[in-house]
Amino acid sequence: MTTYNSPLQEMALTTPTQYLNDSCSVEELNYAIERGAIGATSNPVIVGNVLKKEMGLWKDRIAQIICDNPTWDEARVAWQVYQEIAVNGAKLLMPVFERTGGKLGRLSIQVDPAQYRNPVAILAQAEYFAGLNPNIQIKIPATSAGISVIEEATYRGINLNVTVSFCVPQVMAIGEAMERGLMRREAAGKDTSTMTPYATMMVGRCDDWMKMMVKKQGTQIDPAYLEWAGVACFKKAYELYQQRGYRTILLSAAYRNFLHWTEFVGGDVALTIPYDWQVKFNQSDIKPIAKMQEPVKAEILNELYTKIPEFRRAYEPDGMSLAEFDTFGATVRTLRSFIEAWHGFVGAIRDFMLPNPDV
Repeated sequence: MTTYNSPLQEMALTTPTQYLNDSCSVEELNYAIERGAIGATSNPVIVGNVLKKEMGLWKDRIAQIICDNPTWDEARVAWQVYQEIAVNGAKLLMPVFERTGGKLGRLSIQVDPAQYRNPVAILAQAEYFAGLNPNIQIKIPATSAGISVIEEATYRGINLNVTVSFCVPQVMAIGEAMERGLMRREAAGKDTSTMTPYATMMVGRCDDWMKMMVKKQGTQIDPAYLEWAGVACFKKAYELYQQRGYRTILLSAAYRNFLHWTEFVGGDVALTIPYDWQVKFNQSDIKPIAKMQEPVKAEILNELYTKIPEFRRAYEPDGMSLAEFDTFGATVRTLRSFIEAWHGFVGAIRDFMLPNPDV
């Protein structure tokens, strides 16, 4: 009888569900890899937290970058540190990358969140980041500008993880664009065997937005049902991906509760899980039983669908147009938080370059 060291390792080794670490922290990534993780993700918030948590690993390197580049401003130094933190995490995953022939073992690094309207800048930075390490995956936003570059980036062989996405219409647009890029690449005789694209759905942020709408509108609904909004959208998208044969892998992110793990086990999907939630899951006595194919209870889905107009927009494949992705509340809130986090990261570098004399 096989013994597993954790529920997440059991899931990783006995189901098609991929387990990723939602951080490029050395400590957290090592924890996850030991328990079956085959990849990792990052964003400006995550990298900023990594720098705070593991400053001891980086303070000398930051000082050296500043010293070696006397004309660089704080933003340029910050970008150098940002990418080095990501590459350092990616190197920890190289054994997985090599073992799987380049299919798995990648770390996702996110392009500048402030460029969410600029397809030229998104594509250029994606191409640059793709050259940092063989196992780097590039996060671009599922804004109208971001989705407009998916086909071309994929054609060029860039492994994408499209994020800032919360709903069925967004991940359907991602899957369609990714498929066009893959087919174009194949038609040109180019290799796609090591391309493992992801379409992220930030299920917890979907829940957050529905809860905000319910509070704002004074909607009477069982609070427990609001924990199922992101789950319902993810399951709906998975059903449609299976029907249409998209090769992009759906990825669940932004964890808020146990349902964001247990309800997706068994699916041919990826789960990028923050360290704190990994520990909670692994300390639980829950067995990773396949539930991905189980539908959300009809009464829950009906309440969400009939009482929350924003849920209908998020759940229906054609609930939003491409242009509406940019103004969807969850998109706006997330972009704002990512941009603010980036400014905070630059501020941390400023403290090295211009230490506050009043402290």
